[in-house]
Formats: sequence, C-alpha cells, structure tokens
Amino acid sequence: MKKIIGRRERITLPDWKLKMILAKVDTGAYTNSIHCSYLEEKEVNGKMILCYKVLAPEDRKFKDIIHQTNDYTQKKVKNSFGQAEIRYKVSTKVIMFDEEFEAEFTLTDRSKMRNSILLGRKMIQGRFLVDVSQVNLSQKSSI
Repeated sequence: MKKIIGRRERITLPDWKLKMILAKVDTGAYTNSIHCSYLEEKEVNGKMILCYKVLAPEDRKFKDIIHQTNDYTQKKVKNSFGQAEIRYKVSTKVIMFDEEFEAEFTLTDRSKMRNSILLGRKMIQGRFLVDVSQVNLSQKSSI
C-alpha cells in the first residue's frame, strides 16, 4: 500500500545527521537533490573519494561536517533553468513514515533556491502518492 505524502515533507537523513528536514516534493524532478556547500574529489591511498558538506538552512550547527565516500557517480541533469550540468550522485538512508530506505541524491549548490532538498520521482515512484493540497503527512503519522 502506497503512503500519501504532501507537497512538502520532513525527512530524516541519519547518515548526514539531519533530522526532520523540510524537503519539497518535486514530481518534475527525476532524482533527489540536496544543497551542497563544499565538494572536492581527491585521491587518498590510490583511490578516488568524494568529500562534501550537505546543509539544510535549519541545521546550521552541522555546516562543518565533511562527509566522505568512495561510492559515488556523476550524472548529467537539467537544472531548474533547463541547462544541462554534471553533478555528483551519492546514496544515503532516508527515514519517512518511520520506515528507512536507501535513496540517491545529487549534490549541488541550492543556496539561491527556496528549498535545500528536493525529492524526485525516482524515490517517490512505487512508494508514495502525492497530494499537493497537504504538507508534512509523514510527520503526522509518527505523532
């Protein structure tokens, strides 16, 4: 049974220490996207790793945490202005409706955007239905 989500939902990203962060549900976007304030690909012990900082405006205290992974790819995406760009893509755990699942996020500078996190069709499909007249339905289910 698919759960119903609203146009904005609070999600938890435990690997990134982000709890109940507001995310915009965007059925026009294919992949999820999160604001990234620092991004560097470098070689460590002969292996390439990606170092990055993810940040949601309401969690400024985590702004200096640098995450690292060797499990990443690059993806060509169209940004909100319709221009193609290459972004790094990483996977992380997401918690919604007290359920935990793995999801992919592209990392990009969203500092000029209203929403620091977008949830796209790839994560929504097969899992959720969207009711655009509602917000924070996942939060209400856990109360």
